[in-house]
Amino acid sequence: MQSPFVLENESAYQAWRSRKLEAYPTHLGQILVEINDPRSLTQAEHQAILQVCQKTNMVVYASKTGSDPDKDIPRLLGKRYGLERLNCNMLADDDGLTSLRVVEGGQHHDFIPYSNKPIKWHTDGYYNTPEHQIWGLQLHCVQSSAEGGENALLDHEIAYLLMRDENPGFIRALMQSDAMTIPARVEEDGVARPDAVGPVFSVHPESGDLHMRYTARTRSIVWKQDDLTLAAVAFLEKLLVSDLPFIYRGRLESGMGLVSNNVLHDRAGFNDTPDKKRLLYRARYYDRIAGTGVSEVYGL
Repeated sequence: MQSPFVLENESAYQAWRSRKLEAYPTHLGQILVEINDPRSLTQAEHQAILQVCQKTNMVVYASKTGSDPDKDIPRLLGKRYGLERLNCNMLADDDGLTSLRVVEGGQHHDFIPYSNKPIKWHTDGYYNTPEHQIWGLQLHCVQSSAEGGENALLDHEIAYLLMRDENPGFIRALMQSDAMTIPARVEEDGVARPDAVGPVFSVHPESGDLHMRYTARTRSIVWKQDDLTLAAVAFLEKLLVSDLPFIYRGRLESGMGLVSNNVLHDRAGFNDTPDKKRLLYRARYYDRIAGTGVSEVYGL
């Protein structure tokens, strides 16, 4: 299979690029699918979600479950799309899903996802080992905050495309096995881990699909100190703060959620009130959304 994400496969890349950009959605409403109950999708709902994911590697859904806290809502929805191999961590709930809410004190205290602070652009699990990369990410909103908490979303394949068009050398630099290092520390999973060294962009050896590990944080990260890598990082940072039409911005409200192939995302800061406290469920998977592989969608 000629993966378009391998630099040497220029003809496959051009064919993929042309089809990828054709009628590509440029605002959040175009990737929003209204459904009744995520636990029991109709065939039409299932297909509508899949079609959006095949184009953009993500979908935002709006369901009628409201503030129902049933964890089967995201779990059964994910299962319909082959998302089953959960990446469990010590700060997750007993069932492997993570309840993202403001937690005062305790072991959660040092981790920004459990605060109301903004979170910079990243893909989930960027500190994971190469054998445990996060390919799928789900969010489900039980309750939004009183104010704030918006997300921005960007398809990592679009980020790759824009960088490759600008300078293929940027891709080559960010595919280096030591392009990005996250120094050793105790991470959000509560486990002390060694240095996490690896590429930003990588290609699955069997499926040919693109994976991205990235964080825009400036502390506790070491970029390879060569001119091309640093130029590539600077170009990506510039993309992420631009008014790029491919960046979707919005807020998940009760009953809404995200299903994605671990796309780039951020989170604005937010404020809770006593009667409106933000609660989202997060699920990370070692699986991609079934039926969205580059070979399945583009036949390359």
